[in-house]
Amino acid sequence: VLLAAAVCTKAGKAIVSRQFVEMTRTRIEGLLAAFPKLMNTGKQHTFVETESVRYVYQPMEKLYMVLITTKNSNILEDLETLRLFSRVIPEYCRALEENEISEHCFDLIFAFDEIVALGYRENVNLAQIRTFTEMDSHEEKVFRAVRETQEREAKAEMRRKAKELQQARRDAERQGKKAPGFGGFGSSAVSGGTTAAMITETIIETEKPKVAPAPARPSGPSKALKLGAKGKEVDNFVDKLKSEGENIMTSVGKRSTEAAKVLTPPVNMESVHMKIEEKISLTCGRDGGLQNMELHGMIMLHISDEKFARIRLHVENEDKRGVQLQTHPNVDKKLFTAESQIGLKNPEKSFPINSDVGVLKWRLQTTEESFIPLTINCWPSESGTGCDVNIEYELQEESLELNDVIITIPLPSGVGAPVIGEIDGEYRHDSRRNLLEWCLPVIDAKNKSGSLEFSIAGQPSDFFPVQVSFISKKNYCNIQVTKVTQVDGNSPVRFSTETTFLVDKYEIL
Repeated sequence: VLLAAAVCTKAGKAIVSRQFVEMTRTRIEGLLAAFPKLMNTGKQHTFVETESVRYVYQPMEKLYMVLITTKNSNILEDLETLRLFSRVIPEYCRALEENEISEHCFDLIFAFDEIVALGYRENVNLAQIRTFTEMDSHEEKVFRAVRETQEREAKAEMRRKAKELQQARRDAERQGKKAPGFGGFGSSAVSGGTTAAMITETIIETEKPKVAPAPARPSGPSKALKLGAKGKEVDNFVDKLKSEGENIMTSVGKRSTEAAKVLTPPVNMESVHMKIEEKISLTCGRDGGLQNMELHGMIMLHISDEKFARIRLHVENEDKRGVQLQTHPNVDKKLFTAESQIGLKNPEKSFPINSDVGVLKWRLQTTEESFIPLTINCWPSESGTGCDVNIEYELQEESLELNDVIITIPLPSGVGAPVIGEIDGEYRHDSRRNLLEWCLPVIDAKNKSGSLEFSIAGQPSDFFPVQVSFISKKNYCNIQVTKVTQVDGNSPVRFSTETTFLVDKYEIL
């Protein structure tokens, strides 16, 4: 029989302890305090015995995971239980430290109760424990959504009343009369006005945090004080989704910031500005092999000053992969072929002003595996309880720097959250869409490879297709504009460049 499960320090101080039989606090503290003194450093056992109990333990950095059992307990089964206990702890604690364990003590105790009941091991695995401890109530979600709606309507009503009070006070001051009393707020103009001002200030202060995160939406007082506006239904719906655990604002915010990163021009935008944009579309097989890779690139020229309209762009093409280049019909093709310069066929003509003009585009289509910029190897293997999935990435093109990389792995529905083993970077579990998003801020030559391990119930085919998205400020094909000169006099012109490398489709099927 299992008497207790505890996490203690090397000195035997209990951080979390769960007793499965009737035991006093003094007894459990005494047993744990005696535990470090019983250990013999010369032996490589994972258990020690006294006259009355047996300690089965596992070191975890500066702590011990200890099971206290009776001496006639099955030690093989206890070791298996211990292994499950020690796997549960990293699920709830980011670091195996005393402060972190104390902070998540109740989560750990609830998880411990799922593993052992009345001293005997339950037939559960890590994925089931996670599902059981995350059990939620639909009625509670509905109740919360209704309560939030009522609170919001009450606040709107308070704002309306405060507005009325302020308006009445202003009218009274304008006419030189005393402000009428409102309910229990007092009858004098001073008390009524002060109260109204106080109410308004309080409500505005409370509402400020909600308005601040969305500067894009006009937040004038007239809109804030409207009742029954169209936006209310949308807000209710969003709040309900939020209460069900859906990160609506976060994901939208993230995508908009990504778009902003790509679309926002640099601060030092010169009169001659160039956008170099590339998009990649790639499909790989899960067992290796590039099925198709297609890359499209373009140089867009934007001139904002008329005196720089007659210019030539000096292009440096260091690509060795066999990219097909194509110039705009109005561009002098012979000049480009001979001297790698982009200029108009008629040198007397000018480039259009204040509009983006595509002057050069290129295309690369290949099935050569060595051309893949970022290789993804997803390896699901069946285990007794489901699937253990190992995923690794490797940057093949070391000159690139990929930002905001998200590797999206589909998950089987209705089996709960994945149990993360090891991970480089961070992850997000989208339970609504059954996706696991592996997020990496930067992948470059210094951080060219990484891996993720997780286990979950399912079949190997459930984890495909894996999709990848990223943004890069360096282009894949090494094609750059190195110099801009005027047609007359060949004098150099200041220019600015903006380079973007985006994903159109990146799938491992």
